[in-house]
Amino acid sequence: MKLGIITPALTLLPRAHARWEATADLDDIVEVVQTAERLGYHHVTCSEHVAVPSDAAAIRGARYWDPLATFGYLAAVTSSIRFATHVLVLGYHHPLAIAKRYGTLDVVCRGRLVLGVGVGSLAEEFELLDAPFADRGERADDAVRAIRAAWGRAEPAYAGPVYAFKDFVVDPCAPRADVPIWVGGRTRRSLRRAVSLADGWAPFAVTPAESRRWLDAVDVPSAFEVVLQPERALDPAADPDGTTGAIDDLRAAGATAVNLRLVSHSMSHYCEQLAAMIETGAP
Repeated sequence: MKLGIITPALTLLPRAHARWEATADLDDIVEVVQTAERLGYHHVTCSEHVAVPSDAAAIRGARYWDPLATFGYLAAVTSSIRFATHVLVLGYHHPLAIAKRYGTLDVVCRGRLVLGVGVGSLAEEFELLDAPFADRGERADDAVRAIRAAWGRAEPAYAGPVYAFKDFVVDPCAPRADVPIWVGGRTRRSLRRAVSLADGWAPFAVTPAESRRWLDAVDVPSAFEVVLQPERALDPAADPDGTTGAIDDLRAAGATAVNLRLVSHSMSHYCEQLAAMIETGAP
């Protein structure tokens, strides 16, 4: 079981983040990520929103650190932990822009990028960015195929129903010919998209029972990652048995990896919880 963390402070979700995260600074985030690396965690995450409408912030939260800049900095102060965009909204970017910008990040982090992608659902943000919304699913599917064709290639070529390119140079390109792609979302369609186009499924707001039922209804490829989240923040120091039980539930639901949220009262307490999680033996 791979352990990842929903990196604290990078996103502030209403009723989900700890108080200390609201005032955490870059040094706090670095300490958390370096601690996770020392303890053997697989990855940390960072999500994407460019601008959240004011009336949506109470539900979705307003703070979203940019994953490209954030991971570029964190790559310089770590050596082994992976960086998962959870998620990058495909409709906000041309596939070649993703291949160039995140391919450069893959150079900077020495091949530690996991490209988590999603279709997106915030219509106002699409409109703000002049991005088509109604056919975003079809466009996202073609974007994944185009990214696959372009990744790690200095002269990529692709022709699909939405995107097409050739006779352009992308330099630098990613240091490898492929990148792990995880599809996020909270619907059966996100799982079908992941199984047909990607290397893993990383849903949110999906219960273990739903995950098990949906996974049982599809042919899951070998080596396919299922990255699930507990239904609540875990408290491994104060409730190791409950924590172990929650991880067991996710494993039974098909999880090969977990994106963790942890109960914490300060940055140092969060780091203690990271250690306590390992000590439970749950992974």
